Amino acid sequence: MTPSAARMPVAVIGAGAIGRMHIERMLRHPDVSVAAIADPTPAARTLAESLGLAWFADHRELLEKSPARAAIVATPNHTHADVGIHCIERGLPVLMEKPVADTVENAERLCQAGERAGVPIMVGHQRRHNPIIQRARALVNEGVLGRPVSVNGMATWLKPDSYFELAWRREKGGGPVLINLIHDLDLLRFLVGEIDSVQAITSSAVRGYEVEDTAAVLLRFANGALGTLAVSDAAVTPWNWDLAAGEAAHYAQVSVDTHFLSGTEGSLTLPRLNVWRFDGQRGWHEPLTLQRNMLHRQDPYIEQLRHVRAVAEGREQPLCSGRDGLRTLRTALAVHEAAASGRGVAV
Repeated sequence: MTPSAARMPVAVIGAGAIGRMHIERMLRHPDVSVAAIADPTPAARTLAESLGLAWFADHRELLEKSPARAAIVATPNHTHADVGIHCIERGLPVLMEKPVADTVENAERLCQAGERAGVPIMVGHQRRHNPIIQRARALVNEGVLGRPVSVNGMATWLKPDSYFELAWRREKGGGPVLINLIHDLDLLRFLVGEIDSVQAITSSAVRGYEVEDTAAVLLRFANGALGTLAVSDAAVTPWNWDLAAGEAAHYAQVSVDTHFLSGTEGSLTLPRLNVWRFDGQRGWHEPLTLQRNMLHRQDPYIEQLRHVRAVAEGREQPLCSGRDGLRTLRTALAVHEAAASGRGVAV
């Protein structure tokens, strides 16, 4: 079913870096437009005025006065549940930037509000919309791995000193586990299956802030596979999804792989989608064959906005629902709990 020619107005609540990214794409999107912006900062007001868009300091006033038919919430994590519920009370489907909320309790409150009202919640794990991940999921479902055995991923890069001028980025909860690694956890859940338990250690040795700068995580999946993830925002490396996958133009793309999925029948690398298998005899002395899967690049944020309209119009179900986002949040919070306790934590 093809959407109507008229673009659907979508409210943007929160015009920080992620909110501005959504606005920029919405300005040239064929399916959606910016209904209005809500953000109390002078910078947000200046942005709205420069683009000729309606601006509100309070999102509740926007919800009363704008013609929005859906909302994107890109506000600080601790406000997600309340802002999302205000949108739901107005009957507006919500794309909630990750994490779905700051705590499991608040995420549960948000999900329950959506379920009671029959209003869909989507969570902004945009990698699920990337054609690379869509193809990888199809390959896994086709059995290219056989039974998953091991998963290894890296999310390592250097954030500049200016990034930490905002105080919350130096405090607990503002580090790479909840800001960045949560995407990798969601990616692996989407491709490999549910994560049953985690073990982890974290360190703040490089910068000495309250928040971690590095973490190492051990995962046990429900299907028996084991995984490792390394994350650091204090390391000079190319081994992270943002640089390797080319999702956003403001990152200089590099030709490396960052995630490695292995199974009893073959292995798969991401984002380059290389498949390694045996064609004949099996065993470590036999030659492996390499299959390359080539895809055109596509902006997952553009596809995510198309999806927002399709969900709002009842043509699609959320690719990452509120409940799905809650499961990823539980996993990310379990990483912190495991690091603090020194014990494995069931998800």
